[in-house]
Amino acid sequence: MWFWYNYCSGSQRIAVVSSAVSYQKRYLITFRKFRQLYREFWFPSPSPPPYNHICQIGDPVLRHKAELVNPKDIKTKEVKMILKKMHNVMQKYKAVGIAAPQIGVPLRIFAIEYTQKMADDYDPELFRIREMAIVPFKVFINPELKVINYEKVQFPEACESVRGFAADVPRYREVLVKGLDADGKAVSWQVAGWPARIIQHEMDHLNGQLYTDIMIRSSFTCTCWQNVNRTSGRIYVPFAPK
Repeated sequence: MWFWYNYCSGSQRIAVVSSAVSYQKRYLITFRKFRQLYREFWFPSPSPPPYNHICQIGDPVLRHKAELVNPKDIKTKEVKMILKKMHNVMQKYKAVGIAAPQIGVPLRIFAIEYTQKMADDYDPELFRIREMAIVPFKVFINPELKVINYEKVQFPEACESVRGFAADVPRYREVLVKGLDADGKAVSWQVAGWPARIIQHEMDHLNGQLYTDIMIRSSFTCTCWQNVNRTSGRIYVPFAPK
């Protein structure tokens, strides 16, 4: 081509150069498009909150104090969608409690539920010792907490936002929580034992705190440490249920 190009007329040379430039542009566009598609496939941008997953420790949303919900907004489709998503994620993770910041929403909302099926899968003696109880699905919007019994009880506690770990955490035995329900009606609940623990755990989330802030530090444990040893460290800890 070099020999032919040197014997071309001026207009022919322009045509050749123009064709080459056009080819390079098409190639660059194609390559850039491919690179963009590659990135989107392997490193997709996160969908906006509320998420279908639970945020993990390190996410700034877990460390900021959540904002109050305007009572006038409770019956809007946006808030209803957040409440529905919270319940869906709870069921997906088989969690006993969830706070809105855990699905990326910095609002003062938490939910609690302890089903009969969960109780059936639990050791009866531990169920008794830890003062557990069946709790139907409850939502608290703009909750306020009052301690009724200042005696502290220490039991192991875990969190879906600190997945794979647990620790002993001291909590007040009995509390009173007041707030608004999913319909915007005022509700209150005075409860002791394990439900009181869950309430305090979720209230911490709304205040930008995690159980790791108040745990007995020496008790902090990887919940699968035995499997780590059995597999020589070759173990996978998922951050969401299968």
